[in-house]
Amino acid sequence: MAKTSLKVKQKRLMDQFLAYKAGDAKKPKHLTKLYNRCRLCGRDAAYMRDFGICRVCFRKNARMGLIMGVKKASW
Repeated sequence: MAKTSLKVKQKRLMDQFLAYKAGDAKKPKHLTKLYNRCRLCGRDAAYMRDFGICRVCFRKNARMGLIMGVKKASW
């Protein structure tokens, strides 16, 4: 689980960026500080861009059958 303060800080930066994209605010100073986080647990490492979640949550949800089109590989 990610540290709560980091999740809050990242959400604030993302909100500033989205407001800039919508044309409501000035351009944020540090665009390189934005990074992807898992939507479910907030983890920043091992992020899977196609699904928007980390590998741990992906594995857990795939095993429960919550992700459409994903099957366990066997060879």
